[in-house]
Amino acid sequence: MDSMEDLLRRLEQLNVIGASLSKERDITRLLESILLAAKAITNADGGTLYRMLDDQTALRFEILRTDSLRIAMGGTSGNPISFPNLPLHDEAGAPNDSLVSVYAAIHHQTVNIADAYDAPSFDFSGTRRFDERTGYRSKSFLAVPMRNHEGEVIGVLQLINARLPGSTEVVSFSTSDQSLVESLASQAAIALTNRLLITQLEELFESFINLINLAIDEKSHYTGGHCQRVPALTMLLAEAVNNTSEGPLASFTMDDRDRYELKIAGLLHDCGKVTTPVHVVDKATKLQTLFDRIGLIDTRFEVLKRDAEIAALRRQLELRSKVNLDAEAAIWSDYRVALNALEEDKAFLRATNAGAEKTEDWAIVRVRAIAGSRVWRNVDGVETEFLTSDELENLTIRAGTLTQTERNTINHHIVATIKMLEKLPWPKHLRKVPEYAGGHHERMDGKGYPKGLTRDQMSVQARVMGIADIFEALTASDRPYKPGMKLSQAMGIMHRFKINGHIDPDLFDVFVKEQVYLRYAEQFLDPWQIDAISLPTLAG
Repeated sequence: MDSMEDLLRRLEQLNVIGASLSKERDITRLLESILLAAKAITNADGGTLYRMLDDQTALRFEILRTDSLRIAMGGTSGNPISFPNLPLHDEAGAPNDSLVSVYAAIHHQTVNIADAYDAPSFDFSGTRRFDERTGYRSKSFLAVPMRNHEGEVIGVLQLINARLPGSTEVVSFSTSDQSLVESLASQAAIALTNRLLITQLEELFESFINLINLAIDEKSHYTGGHCQRVPALTMLLAEAVNNTSEGPLASFTMDDRDRYELKIAGLLHDCGKVTTPVHVVDKATKLQTLFDRIGLIDTRFEVLKRDAEIAALRRQLELRSKVNLDAEAAIWSDYRVALNALEEDKAFLRATNAGAEKTEDWAIVRVRAIAGSRVWRNVDGVETEFLTSDELENLTIRAGTLTQTERNTINHHIVATIKMLEKLPWPKHLRKVPEYAGGHHERMDGKGYPKGLTRDQMSVQARVMGIADIFEALTASDRPYKPGMKLSQAMGIMHRFKINGHIDPDLFDVFVKEQVYLRYAEQFLDPWQIDAISLPTLAG
């Protein structure tokens, strides 16, 4: 019989175990802790923790330990359990009462057996074969059902061979052993149920996030990959910073909750793009709206070519009454010159419409010259300007394919993102998500948007996401307006951004030193994009 001192010690141990179980976030480690705790307070040599399948049809082996045989399977052992599930009913639908753990689960009752070899109500044939094969002697058994707050059995704790303290002598599980394990099973069931509920809520929440990203993807397939790649690169860089033990970022650390918070922020960083018009997001050329209006300009050129040909033919017809071959040849020569000029202007405008990183001044001047020097006869027969003011504005865009108004529309997505995220009732461990997600377009020198924050006003996480967002955009090969850059070109631009105050210089140094760019490239870039870069050049 247990002494009062021993019982009090084990009760105190049970309290400590209960407190630790409530703090464990990882379900695998939680299950392992439950079994190890049950073994510890009963001094059992072995034990198994079973989980009930979601459909309530069978028990599944989760964790198995036998100290004297040095058997460790499941959990963090790294050794998978290959044993089949234990069905709760046989093929005829009758309860499978011959197995101790199944009996405990079906009848919601603890089973305490002094000697398995003297328990005719249960089938221990498998246990006997195991003993014969290993030389082990399975004797005392204690199977305790784990019930959640709704009274449903969610698992079973089964312990084998209680031992006297300080001895290898196997004894029966005492009534105090049983009471303590039943109490532990109750606490464990609550902890496991809570953890499962939290996990399910997290999975549901992430599913909603993925639903938003899917909506963005369906709206514009050019941005769908971005919503997945930026979080991945964000976490790669954040982990590299977390592992840094020297330099200005050595004090930065993350725990599992910090990682989850940053992951969620990364997944939601562009959720505001659901408000951005698709024709702006997908604008592949300067004249594109719902369609590429360069086709309209092509048509006008064809009209001018037709008009020039008709004019030349009319002038030739005027010479029919008098034969003048030289005059006719001159007329046709002038027509060919005019036709070539039209073709050259047409080709030039088509090339200009494609957009570029920089449109030179001479090209802007030529576009305006074409607009000012040419007219065409519209469908009403009225001579009108060859390029509309909107077309002229778009064709004289100096960089990319967006006008300033369209850039403002694109930039508004971050304002929408912040508004959307700040509306949510974030729990304590996720309250920084709006700040992390909303800061990826800020600059270290305060010239970013939407708030014009400086480096000192931003968290490390927001600055990490800023680098990830820019690098992904430079190297992405699924944009409608540009091909993906090679590593050397993208890293060169990133280095300039470091020098001019656009991105955090310390974070970029980690990005380079820990080769985060290369690990990302190997996962997400096309092989032709991965070329050699000069690390000494980037170190300055």
